[in-house]
Amino acid sequence: MKVLKNYSSKNDVNICQIVAYKGNELLIEEYRNAFSKEDTMNVMSVTKSITSLLVGIAIDKGYIRSVDDYVMDYFKDYTPKRGEKMIYDVKIKHLLTMTAPSKGKSEPWKKVCTSKDWTYTTLDILGGRNGTIGEFKYRTLIVQILLGIIKNSTKMNVLDFANKYLFNPLGIENRGSANCFNAQEQMEYTMSKKNHGKVWFLDPTNMPTAGWGLSLSAYEMAQIGLMVLNKGVYNNKRIVSENWIDQMGKSYISLDLKFGNQDYGYMWWLPHRTSNVIAAIGDGGNVIYVNYDKNIVVAITGYFKPMVFDRIKYIEENIVKPIE
Repeated sequence: MKVLKNYSSKNDVNICQIVAYKGNELLIEEYRNAFSKEDTMNVMSVTKSITSLLVGIAIDKGYIRSVDDYVMDYFKDYTPKRGEKMIYDVKIKHLLTMTAPSKGKSEPWKKVCTSKDWTYTTLDILGGRNGTIGEFKYRTLIVQILLGIIKNSTKMNVLDFANKYLFNPLGIENRGSANCFNAQEQMEYTMSKKNHGKVWFLDPTNMPTAGWGLSLSAYEMAQIGLMVLNKGVYNNKRIVSENWIDQMGKSYISLDLKFGNQDYGYMWWLPHRTSNVIAAIGDGGNVIYVNYDKNIVVAITGYFKPMVFDRIKYIEENIVKPIE
């Protein structure tokens, strides 16, 4: 079945792959821009939603006690900057909902991305005298701390943790290093329109990036979506608890037009302000779309194209309506 053209825009030219399921039945596979089924794209902020799943798995397995744990409980070896007090009140749930306070008006990309340890450098920007806990502030760098919590609580390399407990059970090949070691290579990786390979961008300590940088195919993203649709079960095997899937897809923050009038869960979006539809959304229109009411999963990859973010209307007009 081909994707219909009920709705289109000038942004659609960057689509590389489209995969759609109704129930467990694969109905649509389309590959564009010389991409094949096996090719991958840096799915940008979809990575955040994968990080959320990894936090859930770590909680399920007892490594992390609760989202109500204080972040600093997991970094006993870290000494906050002089005079910093607010950092002690930040909880894991504040990172998951983008309501953790951070220093500065913008994200210090150069400082973090040229540091030897992105997690501990990011801790330096958490808190701040002028910050407010509970105020939504969309930040890509700050969520790096979540993977640091997984590392410190599991005593595992986080890439190994992800491969073992999430990717492998879903039939997704192990991710390896993107082998980017300087700013130019980082930029090339982000902007590339070609197959990225089975990789995840790693910092100098071999820690994956939590907010961007994971490369997946649409078919692989669809398997993640199927697991979410089935409340944490894939091929009759429990991957993540149903409780975590439910908590992850709840609305914690209602946002305005700047964020598409959507609600926000634990790093998953609620496009219609209801848990009936949730989505992992990244720049370039990379999306995992899960519709519980209609039993549909759609995954789309696209190369980076400025100002392309939300592809929900495209999905619902061209894919969901014809197959619902």
